[in-house]
Amino acid sequence: MLKVGLTGGIGCGKSTASAVVAELGAYIFEADDEAKKMIRENLTVQSELIAEFGTDIMGAGDVMDLQKLGRIALQDEDHQLRLNLVVHPYIYNLIDDQFEKVSAKNEHTMFIVDGALIYESGYDQHLDYVIVITALMKNRMERAIARGTLTRDQILQRIDLQWSEEEKTGLADFVIHNDSTQEDLQKEITEIYNRIV
Repeated sequence: MLKVGLTGGIGCGKSTASAVVAELGAYIFEADDEAKKMIRENLTVQSELIAEFGTDIMGAGDVMDLQKLGRIALQDEDHQLRLNLVVHPYIYNLIDDQFEKVSAKNEHTMFIVDGALIYESGYDQHLDYVIVITALMKNRMERAIARGTLTRDQILQRIDLQWSEEEKTGLADFVIHNDSTQEDLQKEITEIYNRIV
């Protein structure tokens, strides 16, 4: 079973593309969601994060507060690197374990790792292909603001901490420019899927 990365910056349309390939028969591993879940539930990861950033990242009732962690850990490149050094090895293991389970069942055509930091984490080295979804900044900003979870400044801060679109597209096996309709995005991701499956 092929292991394929699907990545792109905030507001590029990665989640929409993921949903399309899931319908086509791919298994989707949501790396960003799994990372959040792991940070909330894995006590070893929590203790390593507290050692790195202090107890300010904890909320009421000694529960990890992802918003506080985000404010501290995503304030600059140094803090983000420290966060990633703790979290990424655990995510790598989660991906590998899930890949083995999914492969054994033989029910899916490919295993998609949907993650914002595929290149930044170095995980692209463990994948057969990487698909990058890209979009113009104004479109990305409109989509990201429409979600209502982050402010404009927070969105810009996160964009600054990720590799540039040029860096990602330069390394990608496939690139989709998502500046048109959702139907066009569906058509392009379906064509790529059919080529590599």
